[in-house]
Amino acid sequence: QVQLVESGGGLVQAGGSLRLSCAASGRTFSRYTMGWFRQAPGQEREFVAGISWSGSTIDYVDSVKGRFTISRDNAKNTVYLQMNSLKPEDTAVYYCAARSGMAVVTTRREYNYWGQGTQVTVSS
Repeated sequence: QVQLVESGGGLVQAGGSLRLSCAASGRTFSRYTMGWFRQAPGQEREFVAGISWSGSTIDYVDSVKGRFTISRDNAKNTVYLQMNSLKPEDTAVYYCAARSGMAVVTTRREYNYWGQGTQVTVSS
């Protein structure tokens, strides 16, 4: 069982930066592949970024490549999402997710555990 708690969301102007954090409970955090998803009002929850347990495999949705960076610190049971050059279309609730499989996947149903989400709002 893994419990996830996101933090770091907020209101930022276009072009600004935010860093989201996701703190995980449990001693087996390092065994989980981690992902960040986001959901804008009226839209489906979409994959944003994922990272394997070792950090050796990383994937991003095309719309954030070059702007967002996912990383993890297994000693701190925490995964991060550094978001730079933010755009109004990045506005959404951002969710942290964990899956017990080794592969970084983009499908929501493949993730077993979810956080409560943190709001990110980018003003133009």
